[in-house]
Amino acid sequence: MIVLAHAAWLLLIPVLLGAAWWVKTKRGVNQIADHSSVVLVHPDLSALAEDKPVSGNAGNWQLGLITTALGLMIVALAQPQRIGNWIPESPEGREIVMLIDTSKTMSISDFELKGQLVERLTVLKGVVRRFVEARQGDHFGVIAFGSFAATLVPPTFDRELVAGMMQQIQVGIAGDNTAIGDAIGLALKQLSDKQKLRPVLILFTDGDNTAGNMSPREAMTLAANLKVPIYTVQIGDDPFAAARDQSAKKAQDEAEPGLEEIAKSTGGRFYRVGNTGALQSVVSDIGKLEQTVTRPSTRRVVEEWYLLPLLLAVGLLSVARLLQIRRMAA
Repeated sequence: MIVLAHAAWLLLIPVLLGAAWWVKTKRGVNQIADHSSVVLVHPDLSALAEDKPVSGNAGNWQLGLITTALGLMIVALAQPQRIGNWIPESPEGREIVMLIDTSKTMSISDFELKGQLVERLTVLKGVVRRFVEARQGDHFGVIAFGSFAATLVPPTFDRELVAGMMQQIQVGIAGDNTAIGDAIGLALKQLSDKQKLRPVLILFTDGDNTAGNMSPREAMTLAANLKVPIYTVQIGDDPFAAARDQSAKKAQDEAEPGLEEIAKSTGGRFYRVGNTGALQSVVSDIGKLEQTVTRPSTRRVVEEWYLLPLLLAVGLLSVARLLQIRRMAA
């Protein structure tokens, strides 16, 4: 589709045509287009004093070329443009902080990868890395937690940095226990003043809270108030669950919420995975639930075409000048 960005310049075309008509009818085309009718009074140049009338046809050609060239210049000023396809807008992603459990139990080799048993944390790092690399437009952060929580990567658009830091996580780098409440609290502290993108927390752990200063209930309440959903992923089974005293476990459950309650209270989902395929499916499901938002396109490809009429105008003016020079030399 061809449009004119400044079509008002076309109002000059009637003025141009009127001026051309006035030159042709009132002042005479030959007098304007050629100077050979001028008599030079000089003793030695008497031969040039002869009046050589210019043919009306040649004058009309020159006037037509100049008028057309000026008209093309007016068209160039109107700025013709070709409007192309819509330019897709960048997707609006999510502010995703992943909480990675690095406690001692994450070293248990009960996940299978390529026919071999490997550590839980090794499988988790590979799945999360692929998840990060596949998501464009998201702001990713990584927090490792054990006996305490530590920020490995603050929220950033640098997916390569996030994927690289994920590979550096090792079991025990934050202690042997599980401070779930501290990890959630640290993540919320980073997100509290960053509301440009919708915040999401993904908690990967294989056990209950056993350490930390902030309780899971306090962290859960804070996340619910800030409207930050928490997706909780239980990786494997808790190896110490059977050995716990049932009455003590019941009292603890009444005091502190489990992963399922944390997810439900904050608007997230709870998952339990026992193998590599299930973990990959869970991460994919979270990705579908927290899709990037593609805004409608508001811009289109624009090709400027003002140069074409401008070059044609220069060409026509050059031809008109050559015709004038040729008549003067004849």
